[in-house]
Amino acid sequence: MSKVTIYTKAYCPYCVRAKHVLDSKGVGYHEIRIDEQPELRPEMIALAGGKSTVPQIFVGSRHIGGCDDMLSLDANGQLDPLLNL
Repeated sequence: MSKVTIYTKAYCPYCVRAKHVLDSKGVGYHEIRIDEQPELRPEMIALAGGKSTVPQIFVGSRHIGGCDDMLSLDANGQLDPLLNL
């Protein structure tokens, strides 16, 4: 199974939804809360090609984008192969 990293904030409905999708698929992930660790926000922005909103989701070293991007991949049947499901 691929390693998933998700940058989040506590009260972000998009973050909650993205984590729910991953949880429903049984996919483990490493969550980095930038509201608790604001010093990691520049790292997230650099890795995400300048995107500063949350969530920012990575599968392995591949940046897949935010919640809407992940949902689009899922709707098109492209998310499960990335996650090795």
